[in-house]
Amino acid sequence: MSRRLEVLKNSLVKKEQELQRRFDVHFATVKQANGQPLNDKRNGQATMNKWERQDNAIRTAKASVEKTKNAIEKEESKISGVQHANNHIPKEILALVESGELVQWRKHPTHFFVPGVDKARIWWDESRKSVAHKYAHLITEQEQRTKFVRLYNGLNSILNK
Repeated sequence: MSRRLEVLKNSLVKKEQELQRRFDVHFATVKQANGQPLNDKRNGQATMNKWERQDNAIRTAKASVEKTKNAIEKEESKISGVQHANNHIPKEILALVESGELVQWRKHPTHFFVPGVDKARIWWDESRKSVAHKYAHLITEQEQRTKFVRLYNGLNSILNK
């Protein structure tokens, strides 16, 4: 489970607890009134306003819970997309991802970033079954260039035979 998914699930638990608390407070308030304040000419409108505020708070909490559920669903679909793409990516690249030398882009799971290198990325071309690079010409610092070239050339020699 990814860190983001873990945070979202913890957030959902807290929001559901808050929603339940708001329901309990609202039901206790309505039960306490027992119909009497509504008949009172002085306090009836104040009670109705209080119930309306509580109802708005419950509606907002429900919307927040739904938003978090949608975010969890979206995150799980991203994770499953990455897992599906990993079935077609060579084990050499996946080993570098696990060791931390490459970072897999979740938006495009066949693209990999080298930590500490700006803009350039390594790309696994599924149709040609070869490793390639993108935006390598934009690397200006020599230290970043040597780091990128070392990693790319190692993969290139292994995978592009």
